[in-house]
Amino acid sequence: MAVFDGPDLLEEDFPATAKGATLVNEDREELDDQASSLQTQLANLNRARDKLEREKATVEESRRRFSEFQTGREEMLHELTRSLGLLEEAQLDAQRDAEQMARSMDDLRDALGKVDALVEVDTHDEDWKVLLTRNLTTIENARMELNSARLKWTLLSGLRDDEGQGLAAPAQPSQTGLPMPKSFAQLCLWGLALTWPVLLIGAVITAVLLLRG
Repeated sequence: MAVFDGPDLLEEDFPATAKGATLVNEDREELDDQASSLQTQLANLNRARDKLEREKATVEESRRRFSEFQTGREEMLHELTRSLGLLEEAQLDAQRDAEQMARSMDDLRDALGKVDALVEVDTHDEDWKVLLTRNLTTIENARMELNSARLKWTLLSGLRDDEGQGLAAPAQPSQTGLPMPKSFAQLCLWGLALTWPVLLIGAVITAVLLLRG
């Protein structure tokens, strides 16, 4: 058997083997290139997926905020309209109460002025009986005004806020349009307020009889 030294072996001595190695290297390089290309495409796809996911999240957030806007707008329109209606109604009630209280105050001031202007009765005067009758009539009229105001405003009856209707709330009217009495004392005042014309007529008749006597 012949012995060959390594340096003496040339590529021409093994042409098929060298060609096969070259093809293997080319195939490997091609596969490496394909793998690198696929890896690049995969990275691009991942970046595109991440971008789409971010865009999807942005769209979802915008849709959520738009839905929140529509719901919040409808809710606020309803609640604000309702609240304004309640406040306007309460304002009208307060204005009516204030106007009614102002009228009561004017009546009481007028009654106070008349009572304060009463003069003392001197029995030595010839017409002292007439003057006394006038004074009594004025006092009775003032009492009627006071009783009428007490029927409207529980504050004047000495009731606490939790027992009455509050400082500025008149007594609630009944089905007949008259305020319902809250106690026996108010019932008596109501009866007195309804019968004061009869009492006044009686006082006038008594005064006339006294003058004639």
